[in-house]
Amino acid sequence: MTRLIKFASIALFFIGFSVVAQESYGPTSTGMIEGPTFVPSIAEQERDGTIIYADNTPVLGHPKGRRGNRVVPGKGFPKGDDPLLGIQEAAEKVNVRAADLIFIADISQATPSDPTGAAGPNHYVAAWNSAYRIFDKQGNPLTNELSLATLFPGNAIGDPIVFFDANVDNGEGEPRGRFVITEFDNNPNGFNVAVSGGPDPVNDPWFVYTVGFGTGAFPDYTKFSVWGDAYVVTANINNGANGDRVFAVERNQMLQNLPAQFIGFPLPGIATNGFYSPQAFHTTADQTVPAGTPAPIVYLQDDAWAGVPAGQDHLQIWEATIDFDTPANSSITTAQELFEADGVSPFVSVFDGGSFSNRPQGGGVDIDILQATIMNQVQYRQFGTHNSVLLNFVVDAEGAGELAAIRWYELRQTANGMPWTVFQEGTYTAPDGRDAYSGSMVMNSQGDIAMAYTSSSATDRISIRYTGRFDGDAPGVMTATEQLIAQSNAANPSNRLADYVQLTNDPEDDSFWHIAEYFEPTRRDVVANFTLEAPMPDDIGVLTIDAPVSGDLTSGETITVTIRNFGVNDIVNPMVQYTIDGGAPVTEQFSGTIVAGTNEEYSFTQTADLSVGASFVICASTLLSGDTNPGNDETCSTVVNSGNLECTSFTNDTDMPVGPNAGDVTESVITVGGSSVSVLDVNVTLNITHTFDGDLDIELEGPGGDIVSLSAGNGGAGDNYTNTTFDDDAAVAIADGAPPYTGTFQPAGSLADFNGSSSAGDWTLRITDTANADGGVLMDWTLEICSDEVLSTEDNSAFDDADFTIIERQENIFDISLRTAFDGSAAIGVYNVIGQQVVFNNLEKEGDAFNYQLDMSYATTGVYIVQFGDINGGATVNRKIVVK
Repeated sequence: MTRLIKFASIALFFIGFSVVAQESYGPTSTGMIEGPTFVPSIAEQERDGTIIYADNTPVLGHPKGRRGNRVVPGKGFPKGDDPLLGIQEAAEKVNVRAADLIFIADISQATPSDPTGAAGPNHYVAAWNSAYRIFDKQGNPLTNELSLATLFPGNAIGDPIVFFDANVDNGEGEPRGRFVITEFDNNPNGFNVAVSGGPDPVNDPWFVYTVGFGTGAFPDYTKFSVWGDAYVVTANINNGANGDRVFAVERNQMLQNLPAQFIGFPLPGIATNGFYSPQAFHTTADQTVPAGTPAPIVYLQDDAWAGVPAGQDHLQIWEATIDFDTPANSSITTAQELFEADGVSPFVSVFDGGSFSNRPQGGGVDIDILQATIMNQVQYRQFGTHNSVLLNFVVDAEGAGELAAIRWYELRQTANGMPWTVFQEGTYTAPDGRDAYSGSMVMNSQGDIAMAYTSSSATDRISIRYTGRFDGDAPGVMTATEQLIAQSNAANPSNRLADYVQLTNDPEDDSFWHIAEYFEPTRRDVVANFTLEAPMPDDIGVLTIDAPVSGDLTSGETITVTIRNFGVNDIVNPMVQYTIDGGAPVTEQFSGTIVAGTNEEYSFTQTADLSVGASFVICASTLLSGDTNPGNDETCSTVVNSGNLECTSFTNDTDMPVGPNAGDVTESVITVGGSSVSVLDVNVTLNITHTFDGDLDIELEGPGGDIVSLSAGNGGAGDNYTNTTFDDDAAVAIADGAPPYTGTFQPAGSLADFNGSSSAGDWTLRITDTANADGGVLMDWTLEICSDEVLSTEDNSAFDDADFTIIERQENIFDISLRTAFDGSAAIGVYNVIGQQVVFNNLEKEGDAFNYQLDMSYATTGVYIVQFGDINGGATVNRKIVVK
C-alpha cells in the first residue's frame, strides 16, 4: 500500500511496514462568502406576518447526477457472490425494542422528497426538497410547513441539509449548539448556509451566508460535515481534473455571525468515475478536533469503472489542510488508498450497468437505490485509545443475480494525523431476501453502532428499518434484530427515491434519530427516535393490512390485519379498530393471546362498503391500555376499486411476424405520451395467429422496466390467440384455458406489478418463439390503462429529428453521438440480446449533440442495442453494435 502525505515538501518515512510518500495540491479557489444576512426568528416572522409557508404544488426534484458512473461491461471483481455474503445471516442476534417515537414529518409533493433532519437539545428540525418544519422531541409540530425562502430570501430551490452543530459555547453559560440548514443556489451556482443564533430554531434568529463557486458548474448532491474550524462541503461537481469538488467554509466566523471565507479544493485521483459522491468526516455530538488537523474526505473506487484497474476495488481518503489565516497555504493530499490487503474486500457497487432505475419494488417501477454513493453521513467519534469513523454504500451481493446489500466500515486511527486502517467491515443483508440500501450509520458515546436503512424487493413495498451492534460484539456483523419503522402500503410511482436519508445522534440522551422516505399511500417522510435496548414490556401494533386487496370491490369487504407483539409480555384480548378514509372507527376485540415476539391475524366481523369510489385508505390500529410504545400501533393501506376507474385504451395494429425459428423475438411498442398519470390497473387484449401456441412466451414491459408474463408455454398444439384479454380480475387463469383463448384470463404473472407506476413512455409487448417450424403473425394488441385521473393521449416525438451515429474508433470502443434539437435531459442505455441492461448514463448536451464514449472491450462477444431516451419517459431511438 502506498500512501501520499504532505510534509514541508515531498517526504519519505515509514508507517508500520509500508513506505509512504505524499504529494499535495494547493487550493483552486478562495474568497469571501456573501453575508451574513440577518433573518428574524420564525416566531417573529409569524408575529409580523412575513412568514412564507411551503408551496405544496407537485414538483419534480433536481435531476440526480448529470452523469452516472462510467461502467465497463464485463469488467470488475468479484465475479461471484460478495465475499462477505452469508456472514451476517449466520450471526447470532439479540432482540432490541421497537422505536420509542415514530411520526410523519411531511406529506411531500416533491419527487423525490430528499429528507434530512437532526435533533438539538429540545427540538427536531426536519427538511425536504424545498421546505422544512420544526418539532418538539415528542413529535409535536411547533410550526407549519415552511418554505426554505423564510431563511433564504428569494430562494427555495431545494435539496436542504440539516445538522446540529453541538460543539458551540458562547462562554456565558447559555445552552450550547446551533442548528444549520443549507440548500442549493443557482444565482450564482453555489449553496446557502443558515446558522441559527442559538439552539432554539423557533425563537432564535438566523444568519445566512451564500457561497458562489464562480465556475459555472451546479453543485449537485451536496453533503456537509463539521470538522474543526470548518464546515466541509462536497458536491457532485465536475470541472475538470483540478476543478472544485470540496469546499471548506469558515465555521468559527459563521458561529459568531461574522464575515467568513471559503476555500475550494480538487480531489486528485478521483477523475476515474462519473457520479461524484465523496463525503468529509463529520464530527459527532459535541466533540471537536484540534486546530490544524487535516479534514479527511472519503470515496469508493470500483474496478468496474473505466480508469480503475481490474481487481483494484478500494477506498480513497484525502486530507485537506485548511488555513483560514493564510488561505493560499491550504492544501489537499493525494489519497491514502485502502485495498484488499488493507482489509477492503472486493465489492460490486453498481447495478444494471449504472442505471438510475435498478432494483424492484412490490407493485411499482424499478427504483434508484443510490449505487456508487457514500451515504450521508460519515460519522467520526473520538475515544481515549483511538478515533473511529463509520461509512457505508450499497453493493450487489449476489453474483448469479442481484441483491442489494450494505457494505459498511469502521475505520480507526490510533491518534490524530495517523493513517486510517480498517478495524471492521461487513456486508449487511436484510432478512427474507429483501434488498437493503440507503443506509445511514452513527456511533453513540458507548461505541454502539446503529444503522437505519431502506428495504424492498420484487414483492415487498418500500420499508424503513434499523439494526445495530454493541461495542465488543463479533466484528463485521449487525447483532440487533431488524426493527420496522414504517412500511409502505403503496408503490413509488417514480424511479426517483430519496437521494438523502439521515441518522443522527441526540446531543442530550445519546439516542438515535432517523428520517427517510416511504409511501402511505403517497410520498412522505417518517422520523423515528430509537435506542439499542431491550424490548418494552407491553408493546403491540398492527403490522400489516392483509385484506382487502385492489380489485372489483363490494359493499361487504372483510378487513383482515396482522397484529404483532413487539414487547416481552404476552398480551391477552386486546382491542383493535379500523377506519376507512378517516371516517367513524370500527372497534372490536381480538380474542386470545398474542405471545411476545409473534404475529396473529385478525378479521373484523363488521365489513366495509368499498363499492362507491375509486380508491380507499384503510387504517387499522391496536388500542392496548398501557401500551408502552404507542408509536407503532397504527398502519394504513390504500386499495383500488378497479370497477370505478377512468380507463383509456391504446392500440397497435401493425402486423408483425411471430417465429417461426426458435429464439425469434417479436416486439411491438405502444408509446403513451402526454402528461403522466399514476397507473391503478392495466389490461391487455391481443390477436395472434400461430400454430402450436405452446411455443410462445408472451410478456408486457412497462416504461419503468417492469416485466409481467402474460402467457408462458400454454396451449400445446392448439392454434392462435383470438380476442384474448389478460386481466388480473378474471375468473380463469390462462394456464387453465384452451386455444384460441377467446375471452378474459388471469395472466401468468400479475399486471398489478404496474400499479403505482407512471403511464408515460414505451409499453412493449414481447413475444418469444421457443421452437422451430411453427410461425404466425401478431395482428394487433390493445393496452388499457386505468387511473383515478383522466389520461391525456398527446404524443411525444422528442427525437424525430435525431441524427444518431456510432463510430468504432478502435476495437470495441465506440464514439456515440445523437445530434438533435431536443434540449431536455437524455440518457443512454446499452442492452444485450436478452434485454439485460449493461450500461446506463445520464447525459448533458454538448453543443447540438449528446456524446458518449462506450468501452465494450471487456464485454462478451455479441450484438448489443444502444438506446437514447428522454429520461422523463418520452421517445427513444436505437442502434445496434457488434462486439468482437
